[in-house]
Amino acid sequence: MKILFIEWKSFGNEDITEAFTAEGHEVVRFPFSNRDARRDDEVARELTGALHHGTPDVVFSFNYFPVISNVCRKENIRYISWIYDSPYVMLYSYTVANPCNTIYIFDRELYLEFHNAGIETVRYLPMAANTDRLDRLTAQAEDAGSSGGSTAAEGRAAHLYDVSFVGSLYTEEHNFFDRMTDLSDYTKGYLDAIMTAQMKIQGYNFIQESLSPIMGDLYRALPMDPNPDGVESREYLYAQYVINRKITGLERQELIRAVSERFHFDLFTPNQNFTLPNLTNHGTTDYYTQMPLVFRRSRINLNISLRSIRSGIPLRAFDILGSGGFLLSNYQADFLDDFVPGEDFDYYESQEDLLNKIGYYLSHEDERAAIARNGHDKVAARHTFRHRVREMLAELQ
Repeated sequence: MKILFIEWKSFGNEDITEAFTAEGHEVVRFPFSNRDARRDDEVARELTGALHHGTPDVVFSFNYFPVISNVCRKENIRYISWIYDSPYVMLYSYTVANPCNTIYIFDRELYLEFHNAGIETVRYLPMAANTDRLDRLTAQAEDAGSSGGSTAAEGRAAHLYDVSFVGSLYTEEHNFFDRMTDLSDYTKGYLDAIMTAQMKIQGYNFIQESLSPIMGDLYRALPMDPNPDGVESREYLYAQYVINRKITGLERQELIRAVSERFHFDLFTPNQNFTLPNLTNHGTTDYYTQMPLVFRRSRINLNISLRSIRSGIPLRAFDILGSGGFLLSNYQADFLDDFVPGEDFDYYESQEDLLNKIGYYLSHEDERAAIARNGHDKVAARHTFRHRVREMLAELQ
């Protein structure tokens, strides 16, 4: 099968193209800028020409783009997209219903929202990891680390960090919440109350349904309008792109602060100004070449999910497991479909539970290492990009 791959600066480009090729498919790349993913006449013309010239069997992209879908509908060719971002407002474009689409999302609860609304083009598919690539990378690094020396040096190379987190603190760009400087005292108090309450609850997000009483004030402070081709509500925009991001940032900083008071913490984040007495801030880390080694060399890797992810397993969690790292995550219901807590990974239910489990696993090395191996092996056996490629293309063959 010939795949026209819509290539933009997304995670997983090399992993998915390697998987397509390994499964016996031909991949043709179509360079794409998602600056105007809804309507771009130049992109539409170029894509139409590529379809006519290359005659692919299917078009594929990470994330969903209305301009791609409209061309595929016109040319009567299947468009498969796999969304790893959350929130992703283009899921609410009218074009989602185009019959050429098969749109995969990694969050089962969000999928059920579309399914229950009768949208048949949206399917559920968890994320994945390329364990072959990750194993090669970590093996090379371990060989290099052990080539020069003592047993003690080898031990330090194997585990450089006790507790680590890789991800944004949402204090950098796109921090829309802090732009709302002209809110009434009532709205400020209301937001503080619902955000504080939400931070105490795992597994259910009520922010969007709570915003009606303050929508007018939010709009005056930071105008945000639905897209012309979309069915998203203003409540959706403020909940997912403004408030849940702020909650996530506050939650991550609070948990990191609490952990670093008891254990040394290694942080890999774009915000290099975030400092604490018992924390090392390493700045950003390259997704392909450095991040897997951080996961492998950390005794405990934290996943603190973005609050807009309802039940899904974030890509970060698959990357940790696929790298052979030990994963300690907040509770996400979809984990329980494929992984066993205490056997493949573990999750925490509160800040106190997080601190207790970190202390436990740091003092039970054999158990921690066995869980990390189990998690890696389960991903390798069932959750690689090659597995996902087979699932996505099975109905087309």
